[in-house]
Amino acid sequence: MILIHGAGGHSAALWPISSLISPERAELAAVDMPLYGGTVSADPSAVRYSDWVDLLCDFLAAEEDGRSLVLLGASIGGMLAYEVAARTSRASAVVATCLLDPRDVRTRSVMTRFGPLGVLGGPLTHLLPAQAAGRRIPMTWVAALSKMSRNAELSTMCAADPRGGGARVPLGFLASYMTYRHTPPEQMHIPVTLVHPAMDAWTPVEVSVNWLRRVAAPAELVMLRECGHFPIEEPGLTDLIRTVERITMN
Repeated sequence: MILIHGAGGHSAALWPISSLISPERAELAAVDMPLYGGTVSADPSAVRYSDWVDLLCDFLAAEEDGRSLVLLGASIGGMLAYEVAARTSRASAVVATCLLDPRDVRTRSVMTRFGPLGVLGGPLTHLLPAQAAGRRIPMTWVAALSKMSRNAELSTMCAADPRGGGARVPLGFLASYMTYRHTPPEQMHIPVTLVHPAMDAWTPVEVSVNWLRRVAAPAELVMLRECGHFPIEEPGLTDLIRTVERITMN
């Protein structure tokens, strides 16, 4: 199983949850995406969302050993896991806490700090001057990290963590993410399970379900009871672990 973080976290932030998965069910690996965690980029200002996709595709190829593989993605890492699975056909299943299509107007409106004004993010990114693309800004300027968790202290910690929510990302990366065309769900042939936090104040389940219901492969929705966007609450945390362990046994 490979763990894939989102825009407000990094691999180490996922370990307290993922360590609850029985080692008898899955061997876990995690990757820090460029700009996050411990990964060092030669030119951070040049990192784009497509680099994230390419890096993970290359990682799956390099780690190929014949065993079945599950990709577990959190937040925007959910769609990243989906995309890598679709492109490589290496994974046997995708588990995602969200399936956020940044090109969708409703999705953009809930992802950013600006609410309905977030819908401007897509069209305006096409007008981004080349010289501005490398300018790095804090993720806290863009993402509504205050909604990361139902626990206010955890949300504050994530927003201040320089390895995660406190990272600075180039405008070009944000533009490349907002305009990225993910593989259409009608072309997805890898089973997808959406494990969505039931009390997510950041990304309503409807925006993810809109994508999930169009997936051509077997698709399933599991609601994580009492959980916020960062799913740490019970009984939803147990729902998550049990779902993941069930899928690894298939």
